[in-house]
Amino acid sequence: MKAGSASHETLGPALLSRLPSAVQKPSYDRTALTPGMAHIGVGAFHRCHQAEYTDDLLSHRFDRWGVVGLNIRPPNLSETLGRQGGLYTRLIREDDKVEARVIGSIVSVVDSQESSAPALDVLASAGIDMVTLTVTEKGYCHIPSNGELDVAHPDIVHDLVNRQTPRSVPGILARALELRMASHGRPVTLLSCDNIPTNGVILANVVQAIAARRGDGLADWIAANVAFPSAMVDRIAPATSEADIETVEQRFGYRDAAVVVGEPFRQWVIEQKFAGRVPRWDLVGASFVDDVTPFEHLKMRVLNGAQTTLATLGVLAGHEHTSDAIADPLLGTFVRRMLVEETLPTLAPVPGVSPQAYVEQSLGRLRNTAIRHRNHQIATDGSQKIVQRLLNPIRERLRRGESIALLSIPVAGWMAYLIKASARFGRSWEVSDPYADKVAQIADAVGADAKALADGILAIDTIFDPGLAANENFRTTIVTALDGLLSNDPMGFVGHACALPASARLKQPAQSA
Repeated sequence: MKAGSASHETLGPALLSRLPSAVQKPSYDRTALTPGMAHIGVGAFHRCHQAEYTDDLLSHRFDRWGVVGLNIRPPNLSETLGRQGGLYTRLIREDDKVEARVIGSIVSVVDSQESSAPALDVLASAGIDMVTLTVTEKGYCHIPSNGELDVAHPDIVHDLVNRQTPRSVPGILARALELRMASHGRPVTLLSCDNIPTNGVILANVVQAIAARRGDGLADWIAANVAFPSAMVDRIAPATSEADIETVEQRFGYRDAAVVVGEPFRQWVIEQKFAGRVPRWDLVGASFVDDVTPFEHLKMRVLNGAQTTLATLGVLAGHEHTSDAIADPLLGTFVRRMLVEETLPTLAPVPGVSPQAYVEQSLGRLRNTAIRHRNHQIATDGSQKIVQRLLNPIRERLRRGESIALLSIPVAGWMAYLIKASARFGRSWEVSDPYADKVAQIADAVGADAKALADGILAIDTIFDPGLAANENFRTTIVTALDGLLSNDPMGFVGHACALPASARLKQPAQSA
């Protein structure tokens, strides 16, 4: 097929051999590929990250590591990825450069939104040795402030009573492990690839909490046969737009309804803790390490902290995309000062990484104008993200009596972002966050008083643990920042905070947080 051809056939196995030479294709025989792992949550990030690493591995050392993609939440895959035989185009975009590659590691897709039964059949199969997940922070049904299972979550309430027909990710995994124990008993690794600190620990917590309530030996079997490694994943992969689909048609001459877009940078650091067979992703660029913690703290507090800061403050400033927000001289200067002066001092050394260089690399990635990452998309589920990105470094600085004047601003920015979506503030924009309704109720009840608003939001103990919420320095700083961001000149407030020299932000007495 010639690029620019008018035929516009749809991508699929029959088209592979006729794709233009500019499109990289799988170098292995997909017809010989059998499934050895399942992935829950086959969205853009998985297809830009783990599926690509697996595609690299299959080219490097062919083995039975085909991926069965499972979606237990919308959207359905059968009409897009399924129709294309699991094939899709991964575009790498950097400013005006575009690179296309067809990924072949997904061998089949299973929609399991109506019933968990199709997903359970795959997960309980003796052929599956590895299960990876990208289900977003809220998919774990955990309490963000402590990482434990949220037993009041409606899906968990259902699953504890209806063990054979689970709805939640923890409930589905617990049931799948129960089925494995009762049938073949083969060990399995459950690998979280979501952007949560100690994600393996949290996944183990929620699955074991359900298993422990079964009383049939499942918890003991899991302890002996299932591994929950933690992992740090990194690649910016915004939601696919119609323009991305059109790019493939116009540049390369075929139709692909499952296109994904990412930046050139990628990283995957995995805790070396497995049960049974494991794909050797370390042979194709991933790192197997004993302790993921320093890597995840660096990434979450620097790159992700910058993203959350630019997203909410960017919306308040009227910017559509992260690249627009960081191009704003005020916000670009603010986020760099925040990271260098307040975030970096909270981080432990990371082997082979210069913290200052990492900050500059991260900010450079966010300036990529070809990655059209909408600020509202990044701000989605912010309540599930701010603990690890902002509150944990704040807590450490408070313990040492150090200023939190800059780090407090994006925390207040998250509050202001949800508050301004409330009826009281004219529903300035639509938001997607598990705590949006709660914050809207607070705003509708107390009005525009920043202290009353902050008091109400800080009382949400599933986000703000009571020790931090009671810290007087933290409360005062948040109230000041929230008052500034809800004013008629929010960027004037940010500019004033940014203009203060570091020496003006005096040390505070160390307090418990």
